Amino acid sequence: MTSREDISAMRRQYGEAGLTESELPTNPVDLFNTWLSEAAKNEIVVEANAMVLSTVIDNQPSSRTVLLKDLTNDGFTFFTNYGSRKAKQIEKNQNVSLLFPWYPLERQVIVLGTAKKISKSESEKYFASRPRGSQIGAWASAQSEELNSRDELESEYAQLEKKWPEGAIVPMPDHWGGYVVWPTSIEFWQGRYSRLHDRIRYLRSENNDWQIKRFYP
Repeated sequence: MTSREDISAMRRQYGEAGLTESELPTNPVDLFNTWLSEAAKNEIVVEANAMVLSTVIDNQPSSRTVLLKDLTNDGFTFFTNYGSRKAKQIEKNQNVSLLFPWYPLERQVIVLGTAKKISKSESEKYFASRPRGSQIGAWASAQSEELNSRDELESEYAQLEKKWPEGAIVPMPDHWGGYVVWPTSIEFWQGRYSRLHDRIRYLRSENNDWQIKRFYP
């Protein structure tokens, strides 16, 4: 068991590499793509496209990990069950946060923005590219609903495997699809020595240009 003293003593020294405004791209998506590529190449990072999605409902924050599946200048796209808790919360409050925790690289990125559903055709295109098991799983799971046992889930999955045998086309459920998060702020955090970390935030202006600001760590 880890003691309180052990926890308080946990620390590490961060590196010398940092962020310099004169070397930054004007579009944060370009910098994000560079960092994502570097995270994907790092063998210690597990699923570089994993991000913590935070929503708010009744002044109560709620977080979970989802996977980034597309990125354009229009935003960050992920997919889910539209009946899930996260989807219900987004329906009531579109303001969300995305956190990419690339700890082995001493980096993190925080995205603030608004989430909205993408078109059904875009969702169908991605769904068709998913592994068969994941396609059937989208049908088998009533995401976020209470489940009596693991056996119940496995049984539902087995029934659907019979319905759509190997080689059959699994259609996309009506209750499943994507969201795109339109970013209004993208903050890049780079660990530095003596806890003098770099925090560079791109803020979207009214004309959709990006302003670059530095913040105390």
